[in-house]
Amino acid sequence: MSGGYDLNLFTSPPDCNFLCSVCHGVLKRPMRLPCCHIFCKRCILPWLARQKTCPCCRKEVKQKKMVHVNKLRKIIGRLEVKCKNAEAGCLVTCPLAHRKGHQDSCPFELTACPNEGCTSRVPRGNLAEHRQNCQHGAHQRCPLGCGATLGPAERASHNCYRELRKAWCQRQERSRTLVLCLLRRMRKVYRSANLIRRQLAQLGELLEEDDALLLGAPQEEAEAPPEGSIGAEMGGPRAKLPCK
Repeated sequence: MSGGYDLNLFTSPPDCNFLCSVCHGVLKRPMRLPCCHIFCKRCILPWLARQKTCPCCRKEVKQKKMVHVNKLRKIIGRLEVKCKNAEAGCLVTCPLAHRKGHQDSCPFELTACPNEGCTSRVPRGNLAEHRQNCQHGAHQRCPLGCGATLGPAERASHNCYRELRKAWCQRQERSRTLVLCLLRRMRKVYRSANLIRRQLAQLGELLEEDDALLLGAPQEEAEAPPEGSIGAEMGGPRAKLPCK
């Protein structure tokens, strides 16, 4: 089995410096030998198990002196690749490092049916439909199209008309409940609006009374006699006492 990535996986031909001399694929988990030649990890380890020399220059290699080339691995991880399900119809392309994440959600990825006893493998995008019609499923959608989900014991006695009428009644009941709730809310809003209207009217009356009091106060002060004039009117001018 090849240790590197297949060349057909990439959207454009990779640089020749990214190729492994053993498998001729794109380097996967690249490792550099002391002689500076780089190979896939899965290619060079079996090679060195048979002979302790570099596959290119035949120089002797000590396995402890091999190092991972993480910088090159990141560069290769940014190369654009096609989905593994491209032949099935998937048109998505993404960086090599993100390919696994796309594969886990690709609608064209073949997925095993989870129903016990079913050995079918279907595209992930069609799995829900397959499960509804799978003969090994505990529950299936009605084949006549009424939309009911039936268990094994319900299939023989199922009546589409009865199920549709039941669904219609349930919907009518939900609609009635919603209308009643809406009416209650409208009554509450109406009562609140009337209360606010009455309070505003009372507030207006209080403000008018305050304005009347403020306007009447200066007139009362103007009409009041000056202080000390009352005593003068009652006693008149004070008589002078004769001197002895």
